[in-house]
Amino acid sequence: MTVGRYDHYDEDSVRVRPARRSRPRTKDRPAHSDAEVAMVVAVDRGRYTTQLDGRRVVAMRAREVGRRQVVVGDRVAMVGDLSGDPDTLARIVRVEERDTVLRRSADDTDRVERVIVANADQLVVVTALADPEPRPRMIDRCLVAAYDAGLDPLLVLTKADLQDPRPLVQQYAALEVPYVVLALGPDGLDGDQAGLESLHEHLDGRVSVLVGHSGVGKSTLVNALVPDADRAVGVVNLVTGRGRHTSTSAVALPLAGDGWVVDTPGVRSFGLGHVDPSTFVSHFPDLADGIAGCPRGCSHDEPDCALDTWVEQGHAGPNGPARLESLRRLLRSRTGE
Repeated sequence: MTVGRYDHYDEDSVRVRPARRSRPRTKDRPAHSDAEVAMVVAVDRGRYTTQLDGRRVVAMRAREVGRRQVVVGDRVAMVGDLSGDPDTLARIVRVEERDTVLRRSADDTDRVERVIVANADQLVVVTALADPEPRPRMIDRCLVAAYDAGLDPLLVLTKADLQDPRPLVQQYAALEVPYVVLALGPDGLDGDQAGLESLHEHLDGRVSVLVGHSGVGKSTLVNALVPDADRAVGVVNLVTGRGRHTSTSAVALPLAGDGWVVDTPGVRSFGLGHVDPSTFVSHFPDLADGIAGCPRGCSHDEPDCALDTWVEQGHAGPNGPARLESLRRLLRSRTGE
């Protein structure tokens, strides 16, 4: 009988590598009682620029944060090197509770929300009166997002030197949304000083998020409000919407007095997939009281809806029909009909 070359091995011949000695793991996390709280003002490829006691401190996420998203406007607790000196890096160990969260989705069928900014208290909807033409339904979507997030809305109408603002202002009169009309020149500062002063009054002491589609002059406006911001101003083709879209990421900029403006990238759409359609009408206060006569389970977009009678009787004002149609367009797009 031929003996195989492994027949002489037994279990005593097997070597077992000893375990590497290390400290046992613990579920207890440090309290970081010495952490200091700062505001996130910019996010770039895993690095978070924060404002701490008047100085900029760059930080990274620590393991304690887990998978929680950190966005512009967040208040974060940091430890480590908080000097703000070049080539130093602090660690974010905790994200404080948020007061407000402004969100949008990629489209109305996407339930996954994208957090735009945290802890803001005002949403500034910037729209041009001409070149490009105003998009009222885009404004309506931003208003719904503002009300859903608990933010106060403000309309800023630019390029008033090219178009009379009164028709668009009248369209939102029933909602009593405050507005500012501007006729800024190409370099901003040589334009409408009176309009800028009025806008500063609305922004003073608040954290305001600027939202608008590309080409409305948002970056020009930011440069006028914060002269050292140096936000790039590009040209967008008015027909195709293509071109150099200027802002590529959200950034918080301090105002000269007190307050912050958060400049956001230009958007072509504002998805409301995260907002419950049944709450839409509550964000249209000129229509909300009219649903009292609706049948149970009314979608507010059907023949028996009481809103039609409400609008016909003039309770929603002269722009009631347009407002009702805007509401129903939102409902249809959100429900995929």
